[in-house]
Amino acid sequence: MGTLVAYSVADGVARLTLDSPHNRNALSTRLIQQLHDGLQQAAADPTARVLVLGHSGGTFCAGADLSEAAGGDPFESTVARTRELAAILRAIVESPMPVVAAIDGHVRAGGLGLVGACDIAVAGPRSTFALTEARIGVAPAIISLTLLPKLSARAAARYYLTGETFGAERAAEIGLITEAADNVAIAVDSVVADLRRGSPQGLAASKALTTSAILAGFDRETERLASESARLFISDEAREGMMAFLQKRPPAWLT
Repeated sequence: MGTLVAYSVADGVARLTLDSPHNRNALSTRLIQQLHDGLQQAAADPTARVLVLGHSGGTFCAGADLSEAAGGDPFESTVARTRELAAILRAIVESPMPVVAAIDGHVRAGGLGLVGACDIAVAGPRSTFALTEARIGVAPAIISLTLLPKLSARAAARYYLTGETFGAERAAEIGLITEAADNVAIAVDSVVADLRRGSPQGLAASKALTTSAILAGFDRETERLASESARLFISDEAREGMMAFLQKRPPAWLT
């Protein structure tokens, strides 16, 4: 079926590249599974010390793959897909090695959850970000597990509600990313060079201190947020919002 997430390792750095540009690296079941596989491959590689999550094409990740048909009961199918997303976000947070996001493209909706899950995120001048869920009748529920611990409260309220687009400089100001860089590759290489000076044990233990509260949130909230996400997704209002988006017309609540 093809490779949607490419894996490589060199000089102690494992690289996972989201490589599904035809659908803007949307979070399909296949892409999520291959991302899981890549994380496990990196964890089992004794030469890997740092993991860099990058992308091909002009979009880092567009969020959920809305083209995937839900078979069976729509509520249960949506809950299952939401759990898949929660599991990959948790796997990134739980990875014993530092995970660095290298972003030079657009990030939308669920893609911001991936960014929030990474320990360090660098974004370039072509990067734009938006949480557009409210505009189609849903909410950034599951990705709140990685976003709310990183964003300032005021910024979260603004961008969750408005859905407006912002750039890398603003993303750094509000805590979504670590650094806005003119050259992503150079900035990531500099971060990686510093990370590689740490011992595997030291890095894993130090990372655990920064992620324990986030993981507690996963333990406490995942099932509730998965149900909430599914309830919204199958609602009449969300169906109207998604249809309006696909048909490039205003939704009913704007007419």
